[in-house]
Amino acid sequence: MSVRDDRPTSYDDLCTRLAADLETMPKRLAQTASYLVAHPDEVAFGTTASIAEGAGVQPSTLIRFAKANGFEGFSDLQLLFRERLRDRNQSYDSRLATLGQDADQVPSRAVLNGFIAAGQESLAWLQRDMDLDQFDAAAALLARAGTVYLVARRRAFPPLIQLRYALAKLGIRSEICGSVNGIDNDLLAFAGPGDAAILISFAPYTAQTIEAAEQLRAQEVPIVAITDSRLSPLCTGAAARLLLAEADYAGFRTSTAAMTLVMALSVATAEHRRLGRSGA
Repeated sequence: MSVRDDRPTSYDDLCTRLAADLETMPKRLAQTASYLVAHPDEVAFGTTASIAEGAGVQPSTLIRFAKANGFEGFSDLQLLFRERLRDRNQSYDSRLATLGQDADQVPSRAVLNGFIAAGQESLAWLQRDMDLDQFDAAAALLARAGTVYLVARRRAFPPLIQLRYALAKLGIRSEICGSVNGIDNDLLAFAGPGDAAILISFAPYTAQTIEAAEQLRAQEVPIVAITDSRLSPLCTGAAARLLLAEADYAGFRTSTAAMTLVMALSVATAEHRRLGRSGA
């Protein structure tokens, strides 16, 4: 990986660059990149030693990584992660205050139109960027599974509920492993190589979902990862990776692309099963 003269100007800019460069990075730098994106809160205020220990690399690797991306040192790179926290922690009151800035529209209509526009943008990204080969591979994999285990938390949990409902209606056996507040590792323990799992998580990736992925990989369960970046820890060892991006309005992120994707995936899975049974 060559040293870049230009440096990322934001956390999102950094993630975009790392995802594009991941395949060409030396092994240790790729390992570092994956850890930093998966643990942004720890990176924001950790020490070089603690972050290096978490990433499983030497402190000098962090410095080399920072300089390779145009920073003077690792502490310089950390500023992007601290700015991300500051932006993320913007209060909902201040977000709501921004909704009243369009004086030309009735406030409620402005809100509705704003979210419609964000949803349309999310769907445009999904149509343009979805890897259709990965999507078809995911549907084929799920069609062969005895049971589909479903794992997600927080913002990723609503699409999981929609997915569970659709799979049930289509006669495909699935199990939700936990709730928005936690994951049932004992239920995951029943999963085996003849089953499959769908894991959904978006940055900042939840630790319990990452741990569930590790457990499932150890049990040789094929994983379909629905996430937002090649650097997502869910992508490691996944049988299929479905990457999407969601637009936001006034700081409130939609789930339009995720909801659309899980509905399409469930129906495509059912179609694979039907064709398989009919011998087509």
